[in-house]
Amino acid sequence: MIISKIILPLTFLIFSFTAIAEGNTSNDSFNKAKKMLEQQVYKDHRVTIYCGANFDAKKNIHAPEGFVTTTHLKRAKKVEWEHVVPAENFGRAFSEWRDGHTYCVDSKGKSFKGRKCAEKLNKEYRYMQADMHNLFPAIGAVNALRSNYNFVMLSAEVKSDFGSCDMRIDSRKAQPPEMARGPIARTYMYMEMTYPKYKMSKPQSQLMQAWDKQYPVSKWECKRSKRIEKLQGNTNQVVDSRCHNTKF
Repeated sequence: MIISKIILPLTFLIFSFTAIAEGNTSNDSFNKAKKMLEQQVYKDHRVTIYCGANFDAKKNIHAPEGFVTTTHLKRAKKVEWEHVVPAENFGRAFSEWRDGHTYCVDSKGKSFKGRKCAEKLNKEYRYMQADMHNLFPAIGAVNALRSNYNFVMLSAEVKSDFGSCDMRIDSRKAQPPEMARGPIARTYMYMEMTYPKYKMSKPQSQLMQAWDKQYPVSKWECKRSKRIEKLQGNTNQVVDSRCHNTKF
């Protein structure tokens, strides 16, 4: 009787941890992930996360009225798939990213590290990189300028870098438009919950929790999550729990 009382709680903890820790283990190809998103997830909702720009099946961007950019003009015409949680933020947890590896040598005999080395040698990294729950369509120029900068609330004096699209970037920090803050927050929370190698800083975690409460899920965010689950095989428990408790 005593043994069974001990085993049951332990069993519950094991199953609970498994449910929380389950991430992408079905596809380790970033290129395949992008194709599935474009063709099967966003097939009837071709709208970018930051600026609400429409794009077509050939990746052409139809910029919203008032959108402007002075840099990356060619990339402004095409949609790109953005890691909301930048690849570097979780990639640097891998030794191949930080330090390189003896197998990471180019054709000229020069050693390399970073994303290229991690992608070449570490399957766990490739699964994280290809996780569709963390990939969103963005105007290429916006993706380029956002780079790997953390999201923050900037001073009111900082103005938009893209005209009518209120994406503000300053001093290697980015403030996204309000329409993107809820999905961004729940993506950061999902990545931290799902992958032990990724942890937010305390200020980042507090901001994401605040945005999660301020900006509730939409019907599209819920539909997107379910479509990705069907293709990738794992749930975004953060989004799904919010969808379950929301009446549209």
